[in-house]
Amino acid sequence: MIRYDFDIREHSGIYPDEEGMEFATQREAEVEAAESLAGLARDLATLDDRPDLSVEVRTVVGRVFQAALIFDRSETKQ
Repeated sequence: MIRYDFDIREHSGIYPDEEGMEFATQREAEVEAAESLAGLARDLATLDDRPDLSVEVRTVVGRVFQAALIFDRSETKQ
């Protein structure tokens, strides 16, 4: 098992993961990162100003991958 840390990055800075999670494969960590982003998207959906953010995943060796959530809409509001 490998311990993965899931740091959250947004415009105001980075929020390091202090606990981490253990997975047998990187694919399992990728699924966890995607599910985390989906939860964050639900939480931010009602805000007028939604920040772009990412989950930066690392192990003791260093950064492994990054998954991003980008809110991009046209200037026309309905």
